[in-house]
Amino acid sequence: MTQFVNKKPINKKQKPQVSHGIAFITATYNNTKIAIADLKGNILIWSTSGKLGFKGPRKSTPYAAGIVAKEIIEKAKEFGLRQVEVQVKGIGQGRESAIRTLNNMGISILSIKDVTSMPHNGPRPRKPRRV
Repeated sequence: MTQFVNKKPINKKQKPQVSHGIAFITATYNNTKIAIADLKGNILIWSTSGKLGFKGPRKSTPYAAGIVAKEIIEKAKEFGLRQVEVQVKGIGQGRESAIRTLNNMGISILSIKDVTSMPHNGPRPRKPRRV
């Protein structure tokens, strides 16, 4: 029976220290997603209301968005995050609540930008009906 005497301890990967980041908030009719990235765009943390156990129509509520933002902030403190630029996309109910929760929990918001896509001309119209 062989024993391993010189077994090296496995080092955990250290989390990068980021003091400034970008918060992407996507608020749809059915869900609210929040992701935090560094300034290069690499995602550090993400969470959704569905991931936290909300189901059905409760996923898109402002309460669920606030809970998602609280979880994101708890994880972001491990990275040393203090300032974020917020980019909001979508027209769901949780967009205001998520921004307010980020601000109230001690993360300073430098700017808020709405990046919701706008239809420029819409889809091609139907062809006329022949009777």
